[in-house]
Amino acid sequence: MSVYTPHLAPVVVLAFLGTGGLLVLCLFVALVGALRKSRSVFLGAVGAGAIILAGYASMLLGLSLLSRDVVIARGAWKYFCELDCHIGYTIGEARFASSVGSEFQPVSPDGKFVIVELRAWFDPLTVSPHRGNGPLTPNGRLVSLVDERGRKFELSGKSGPVLAAAGLYSTPLETALRPGQTYVSIVVFEVPSDAKGLKLLLTSSDPEDFLIWGEESSPFHGKAYFSLPQT
Repeated sequence: MSVYTPHLAPVVVLAFLGTGGLLVLCLFVALVGALRKSRSVFLGAVGAGAIILAGYASMLLGLSLLSRDVVIARGAWKYFCELDCHIGYTIGEARFASSVGSEFQPVSPDGKFVIVELRAWFDPLTVSPHRGNGPLTPNGRLVSLVDERGRKFELSGKSGPVLAAAGLYSTPLETALRPGQTYVSIVVFEVPSDAKGLKLLLTSSDPEDFLIWGEESSPFHGKAYFSLPQT
């Protein structure tokens, strides 16, 4: 089974938490120095904090600039680190339709609906044997389509009615999973007819990922896209 997974995910999370802890410590020492009117303690703590922050930011930017976009082949999995386990996602069937039922048409007169199955799986091999079988609610997810011209298309506001008209059921992406469990979410987009080379982008919506080394949500970092069949 082919997979795409973040590099050294537990290490970079620990680096983020450790850096945050050191910065809090520097802030506390600086506050103590200020209250005791100790210039050397205050400036030493501020200087140490600035060095730590600059070092972390340099690593964050450097890793992002060295990264490249990746296209994940059909049938392969993209993993998201949930600290103590991994949730994998893969693309199933993708459908293209100029209308759904007798009443739902894309906003664009010559546009089309793109309906994509997205399968989630809690990989049981990525957890400690001591974790148990408790459920895990995945972190927030953002999903969009991107075409070959770089245009980005968000989820359609008609997703619910379109799925109902097509007789399809979608499990919400935030549904909890137990180790080994899987479910299918179905996402709906509306794109113009000239949208070619479509790729699906699934990312984390957690704001702290913006500051984690190697995360595709961090500044200037490459993205891992799912390839879709082309029409």
